[in-house]
Amino acid sequence: MIFLAFSTSAEAELRILGLGDSLMAGYGLPPGDSFPDQLQEVLRATGIDATVTNAGVSGDTSAGGRARLDWALASDPHAVILELGANDGLRGLEPSETRRNLDAILTVLGEKGLPVLLAGMLAPPNLGQEYGVEFEAVYRDLAEKHGVLFYPFFLDGVVGDPALNQQDGIHPTKEGVAIIVERILPKVRELIDHQTN
Repeated sequence: MIFLAFSTSAEAELRILGLGDSLMAGYGLPPGDSFPDQLQEVLRATGIDATVTNAGVSGDTSAGGRARLDWALASDPHAVILELGANDGLRGLEPSETRRNLDAILTVLGEKGLPVLLAGMLAPPNLGQEYGVEFEAVYRDLAEKHGVLFYPFFLDGVVGDPALNQQDGIHPTKEGVAIIVERILPKVRELIDHQTN
């Protein structure tokens, strides 16, 4: 497979940027248990010489991620996993605002020629069905518009399960993160394939 070429030398190390909020940052978890840490460990265990940079900031909205994009890109990544918008939904922000911010981020990443995996998010059900449909569509529409890889729901398989979430019921435990990594891994492999082509 093409992506295995990254294990051949130190110069070939693949740098993946994880740009997101507390779900990326690893809120409430000890060092080594966050999504970037666990993903990096799994990739290296399968022979992919990858470094996954944790550019997650707890509490960040899509606007916050947009504001610090240049700073995050200072790590000079080869590819990006974009996970933002959960806090927009929790705060009930207008989906159109989330759309504008994510669109701007994806535009910059596209201009830089960076392959992107966009991780979608669902709105809290208490905001109503109409809001939820509009919010979910933001990610699907932007993935199509920008031609990026799309993973519909970052917390798939974890949300709502007390055994896989911390006491706040929002942030995954180490075990929950492991399931997220396992489920999103095929898309990450596609992302790596895109980077090598």
